[in-house]
Amino acid sequence: MLARRKMTLSELAERVDISIVNLSVLKTGKARAIRFSTLEAICKALNCQPADILEYRDEE
Repeated sequence: MLARRKMTLSELAERVDISIVNLSVLKTGKARAIRFSTLEAICKALNCQPADILEYRDEE
């Protein structure tokens, strides 16, 4: 979604008021959880739905 919106990670971090490090953890799929308020802010900044940026993976 970042590429589609022609937005950098730094720009998103500024708009959402979250650190680039935390966004990188989310982007690489290494995060274990995300607050709904953070997800809402990211979706608002990217003008998308949660399903556009989240993917379910079985941990087998």
